[in-house]
Amino acid sequence: MLSYQHAYHAGNFADVQKHLTLYAVVDYLLRKKTAITYIDTHAGRGLYPLGTKETQRLQEYREGIWPLWKASEQLTDPLLSSWLTTLRAAQPHASELTHYPGSPWWLSQPLREQDRLTLFELHPGEHEHLSSQSLPLQAQRIYGDGLAGLSQLVPVATPRLCVLIDPSYERKAEYLEVVDAVTYSLAKARHAVLLVWYPLLPAGNHLSLLNGLRESGIRKIWRSELQRHTPNEQSHGMYGSGMLVINPPWGLDERLAAAMAHITPLLGSESDYRSEWLVGE
Repeated sequence: MLSYQHAYHAGNFADVQKHLTLYAVVDYLLRKKTAITYIDTHAGRGLYPLGTKETQRLQEYREGIWPLWKASEQLTDPLLSSWLTTLRAAQPHASELTHYPGSPWWLSQPLREQDRLTLFELHPGEHEHLSSQSLPLQAQRIYGDGLAGLSQLVPVATPRLCVLIDPSYERKAEYLEVVDAVTYSLAKARHAVLLVWYPLLPAGNHLSLLNGLRESGIRKIWRSELQRHTPNEQSHGMYGSGMLVINPPWGLDERLAAAMAHITPLLGSESDYRSEWLVGE
């Protein structure tokens, strides 16, 4: 099934959590000069104009990036301030929020000459949009299955590897497919840093992902979840967003907790952010 298009959800609360986490991980990795290969298994379009009919249909950015943008001058957390400053670079006019960048943009911005970026996208329409985006020469766009492509690419030629995995999870089988891809990749590149996004839905299908990774033998998995509200029997749709970071950089949990302490009050009175070690320390 290839019906999912992220343009309908661009800039929502899940994007805020996912891309801030990605930004924090990359910021840490860049402290060393050794080359990094970045792999994005489900790249999407790369950049989302908020005025398109798709994004305007649901306007989920109004309960995600929009309140942060409006309050940006009052947000003093160093990580959050740096992230929002970088976000301004994606705008044609720095003072106006008109575009939200997807993961290809966030990954391409800090690329150095020695780094490499591979972007997978299987949806033909999304890949066409991605192909039109301006990206550095070190970035390669591949029309294909990102999980299968990841397994084919590892181990990579560079000393370090950072992977973002964020499927739409339209199929229940994808949760366990992610477990298989992560397990295989770490067997080939055991020091790789892998980030996995997952939705929190009333059906609780993400539990198969979490249980699969707990039982995989992977030694260090950090987990964070951002909930917009507490689910009940009448709940429908995504009530929260989860992130896993495997082999997380030192201090990531504290940096993100400090930033999210500023973010959650802006997302609504019921919003809650929690983090813990799924496996490890």
